[in-house]
Amino acid sequence: MARLADRHPDNVDGAWFVDMRCIDCGTCRELVPDLFGETGMQSVVVAQPTDPAAEHRAWLASAACPTASIGRSPRTPRPEHLFPLAVDGPVSDLGHCSEDSFGATSYLVERPDGNLMVDSPVFTRRLIGEVDDRGGIAHVLLTHRDDVADAQQWAERYGARVWIHADDRRAAPYATDVIEGTATADIAPGVSVIPVPGHTRGSVVFLVDDRWLFTGDSLAWSYGHEDLVAFRGACWYSWPEQTRSLDRLADEARFEWVLPGHGARVHLDPDDAHARLRALVRRMQAAA
Repeated sequence: MARLADRHPDNVDGAWFVDMRCIDCGTCRELVPDLFGETGMQSVVVAQPTDPAAEHRAWLASAACPTASIGRSPRTPRPEHLFPLAVDGPVSDLGHCSEDSFGATSYLVERPDGNLMVDSPVFTRRLIGEVDDRGGIAHVLLTHRDDVADAQQWAERYGARVWIHADDRRAAPYATDVIEGTATADIAPGVSVIPVPGHTRGSVVFLVDDRWLFTGDSLAWSYGHEDLVAFRGACWYSWPEQTRSLDRLADEARFEWVLPGHGARVHLDPDDAHARLRALVRRMQAAA
């Protein structure tokens, strides 16, 4: 629960606020950029909701916040069924981000042959029933070691297979399926894994139906730059290797959606997405 006594002084006046426990994960800013912004190294409310739709978006940010730092005064009842939040077709944002993964977004993909969970939200009662109602989970797909969170609890509840790259396996020793090397591989009908070492040595992306690309912390959209970006300041293994990985990704994949753990998601024309990825690689090479 957000603490009114710790309300950040840079919040705009009004009911909604962010408290000083914010860890600057950026989740609220990426999810609801019209209401939340950044000051220093924390998020704050930059605009108060003025209609029911905006009020609902504020509740989404509150439910997603990994430190429960977003609140409302006076308090009102929290709406039910905030997450999963539909993104596109079978893809939903699971919200309920974990502080263990620094607020990374995780996703549910509903499929006739078994649902996918990409990275892990908090294992919470509010979400368990929603996932139950959607048929549970057949596969937990982990993009890298940072965003494992409560994956083991989710997998145990549904008897799901858990996928992670061998080079990041220490973060999920319970994984049932270990990805090796750098070759693209099919792991389920319409689901491919493409290793992209760089952010971590074992980073991978998952491509579903040549449309939805789940990128972990290897690739994202930036509202500020209005373009695809990679995070040099949060590259824990090798920037040159990440550059080569994204260049190889451009060779091997076509996609419409970029769905990251950190950073904003975006829907693009496939040709535009490909051109932007190529341009990003050129910028990365030039900055090496």
